[in-house]
Amino acid sequence: MQRVLVPLSLGATPPAPDAAACLCRRQGETMGTTWSVAWAAPPGAIGEDALDAGIRAVLAGVIAQMSNWDETSDLSRFNRAAAGDWQVLPTDCFAVLQAALQVARDSGGAYDPSAGPLVDLWGFGPAPRRSEAPALAEIEQARAQCGWQRIALDEPGCRVRQPGGLRLDFCAIAKGFGVDAVSRYLSGQGIGSHLVEIGGELRGRGVKPDGLPWWVALETPPGGGAAGHETLVALHGLSVATSGDYRRYFDSEGRRYAHTLDPRTGFPASHALASVTVLHPQCMLADAFSTALTVLGPEAGMVFARRHALAARFLIRHSGGFDERLSPAFEAMLS
Repeated sequence: MQRVLVPLSLGATPPAPDAAACLCRRQGETMGTTWSVAWAAPPGAIGEDALDAGIRAVLAGVIAQMSNWDETSDLSRFNRAAAGDWQVLPTDCFAVLQAALQVARDSGGAYDPSAGPLVDLWGFGPAPRRSEAPALAEIEQARAQCGWQRIALDEPGCRVRQPGGLRLDFCAIAKGFGVDAVSRYLSGQGIGSHLVEIGGELRGRGVKPDGLPWWVALETPPGGGAAGHETLVALHGLSVATSGDYRRYFDSEGRRYAHTLDPRTGFPASHALASVTVLHPQCMLADAFSTALTVLGPEAGMVFARRHALAARFLIRHSGGFDERLSPAFEAMLS
């Protein structure tokens, strides 16, 4: 069975591309994953190679600011700073930190951009990968270095204070920001119709030369679709992000430890959620919210989605497959 989702509001719709517009595609690697972009290039538009170079420059800029895998990035510079130091961050990096802290506040710390020590300890960051769970004492020591409440901001100066030992990790928000940044770049170049994807996070704008929207199938865990459904969404001014326990994990002593960590406990989220998909106008926030909802779990996550009017789909694993739960905002988009 196939079903479709359509935006409830089209907002400011860019003009449909000319029927003679050329459909262009480029792809590459970034942030430890892959990216792809498709766009409708009207006659006389900026050349494909020039746009490709511009896209790559945007992505390189995100890495230079926000990668904790790159020792020269602005984020890594902050993470190495001495206790009490105020570090100036570039405008985009500071804006992402502000957004991350808001999601941390709203979710009660289910999402925490300061969980870098825990991410490294569990082997899901730049530190070597693990094949077994760390000791409880190590987990407690890493948790003591975390805490979004410890972060002080000087908003006029785009400065953040290093309280000592705190390590920011934007792995659950930077890809989404990168998608938004590439979309903004393309729009600024007069390319109003495009689809941007980084590591499975997507944002679409406008329609294709044939007049149809950018249709994409929602990601589902291995083993089949949710309750027999394939869900297509028209990404017309919308973004989609999915967090799942099947992406990065390791198995030890009969237990799976997935990469989505609960900063409140120091352990990977351990409930039966297989994945959470969030639709949102901003891919940055879809990315962060999908992580927060995964940590919160199916019950508390649904309460959060209702309270914040998030369009979210929860897939809950059981012995026979998956159960699906949809937030009211998600159900309202079903056509």
